[in-house]
Amino acid sequence: MTEKRTSLILPKTTITRRGALKGLAAGAAIGLAPGYVRYAQAQSSAPIKIGFQAHRTGIGAAYGRWYERTTMAAAKAINDAGGINGRPIEIITEDDGTDPARGAEVVEKFARQHNVDVAYGTLFSHVVVGSAPAAGELKLPYYVVSEGYHVASGSLNRYVFQPGITDVRSQVRAVGPWIANNVGKKITLVFPDYAFGHDHRDYFPEKFKEAGGEVVGMVPIPPTESSFTRYFPQIPASTEVIYHVMVGPAVLTFVKELGEFYGTGGPKLFGFIDSLEAVDINSPGLEFLDGTYFWEGSPRYLQADASDAQKAYRAAVGIDDNGASVNDAKDVSTAAHMYGCWETLYVIKQAMEAAGYQGPQDRAKLVEATEALTDFAEGPEHPQGAKRFNGKTHQVYGSQYISQVSGGKLNVVHKTAIEDGLYDTDVDYTTKPL
Repeated sequence: MTEKRTSLILPKTTITRRGALKGLAAGAAIGLAPGYVRYAQAQSSAPIKIGFQAHRTGIGAAYGRWYERTTMAAAKAINDAGGINGRPIEIITEDDGTDPARGAEVVEKFARQHNVDVAYGTLFSHVVVGSAPAAGELKLPYYVVSEGYHVASGSLNRYVFQPGITDVRSQVRAVGPWIANNVGKKITLVFPDYAFGHDHRDYFPEKFKEAGGEVVGMVPIPPTESSFTRYFPQIPASTEVIYHVMVGPAVLTFVKELGEFYGTGGPKLFGFIDSLEAVDINSPGLEFLDGTYFWEGSPRYLQADASDAQKAYRAAVGIDDNGASVNDAKDVSTAAHMYGCWETLYVIKQAMEAAGYQGPQDRAKLVEATEALTDFAEGPEHPQGAKRFNGKTHQVYGSQYISQVSGGKLNVVHKTAIEDGLYDTDVDYTTKPL
């Protein structure tokens, strides 16, 4: 447990010559009290505490492991460069079990027990939705790395931001037309039956239909399911493309059973990499994936045209050219999502510096400073690519990567533009009270 610290807050005053002389005299007197000097020095160098809500257990554990590694790597990079406003950052981690009720308890623990400056890191959408009300009630800035449309939808509160990773609505708008023009026109969606999957169900069809495609089937699957073959007969015979986006520890089973059911003569496949995050695509039984396509938020495999910033980021978080741990080739990363942790910590840094953040009394200023951010250039702080932040929706928008499985690797064949994923909305969190 970390030590509880208090903040020294001095009121603003108008300084006169007489007041300045009195202040000097008082300062000389205080100088005789070494305890006060040590206290003031401790306050000026006290770390900024960031509460990391981690999925160490539950269905999000594979993501949580890599989110934590990325978070620690980014924190080290920030501290090595001088921290935030001259102060180091301290990561305080709590496991939420990938459970919404426990997530809310973690947020409250961050605020009341750990006295953190901000909370950060949550991935699974149902945990975000369950935790966000607590953040709003406690007036604790809550920066999530989740992808779900829940933030941009306007359904949460002014203290919740998603500034380091794009949302599903943006992602599917960007990739939908490419699928219709390059893979097939008649598509069936297979998705987990909760908020994250519902975002795909609700927002994929629009742009796909505009490109001349047709959604011929929808197959929702309970998130706790461990076997999937019985769902596949629900896929219409007219299906040309199966769009799959599954998550959790059973994803390898899902993909294998899909291959066993169709063999090599079934519909073409377009998957969100969530169906294979932290899974080696060269695992036995996945040979049928050769030639199929996946969405990636950031490429798992190092690409030939990778930027220096991307290479430096990968080295910092400890993944090799194949996207596995440099210490264990079997420990495959969640590269398509975990970059959002790196980038979100740098957004927090940028916003705190813009706000002149000193402590919890400045949280409202921090919210407003985050809302004032606009564009993030590709580079060491944003290695995935350039992004555009909308302060009204509290959501960032960026490019997406479409990769094809070939030769046992994922090779990027298309990168969307930021504009491809933009959408109209009347959401405006800045009108809500702080």
